[in-house]
Amino acid sequence: MQRRPLIAGNWKMYLTQDEAVALAKAVAQSAAACADRDVMIAPAFTSLAAVCTAVQETGVLVGAQNIAWEKEGAFTGEISAPMLKDIGVSVAIIGHSERRHVFGEDSAMINRRLHGALNGAILPILCIGETLSEREAGKTFSVLEAQIRHGLAGVDTEQMQQVVIAYEPVWAIGTGKTATKEQAQEVHAFIRQLLESIFEKNVATAVRILYGGSVKPENIDELMAQPDIDGALVGGAALKAESFDRIIQFQ
Repeated sequence: MQRRPLIAGNWKMYLTQDEAVALAKAVAQSAAACADRDVMIAPAFTSLAAVCTAVQETGVLVGAQNIAWEKEGAFTGEISAPMLKDIGVSVAIIGHSERRHVFGEDSAMINRRLHGALNGAILPILCIGETLSEREAGKTFSVLEAQIRHGLAGVDTEQMQQVVIAYEPVWAIGTGKTATKEQAQEVHAFIRQLLESIFEKNVATAVRILYGGSVKPENIDELMAQPDIDGALVGGAALKAESFDRIIQFQ
């Protein structure tokens, strides 16, 4: 099965609304030349509505950097699927390492957020990844298996077809260190085999698994050449039109 590549830019806590709109328009121009792949950008909450308007009818997907599990209620500081859908958002990043390690979101909360996205017809990108100490202790696969099993708890086979997985080794995020293409492929293949054991082969074959962690123009081609890497979740390099353009245009 040919999986459609997805290049996703996570803008984190950067860019004013005007800066975000300018970058979004530049991304839309880059994406227009690549009809065989999906492009997503995830600005800060303050810029979501403006960016959705800026890329309307261009094919560029707009994602939120998090999502609540409830439709509404007394949840100060949260944002729900209906609110996001209302302005044109169609994707949500869930369980990013910064949410896990900086803000203390545990697997139970991440699972609730995932179901909040699925129930609200928002495409979730579930992030998983091991720390440097976990990798050095030989715990990479056990850590990832736990994150996947807990994160996908209660997700059925049909729902799984609407989920994207993003493998981001924590030790490679924003450090300039990148997993080698062999390391990344090994983990992606493990993830796909695990998904097959949890769901079924057809589902595992169809799920898109992205790599994240210091993705840049210099390494995107070799990463995307790996059989089980279906795209990239890009941080710093997504904040500059020129570098993100090269990543979108991977060969």
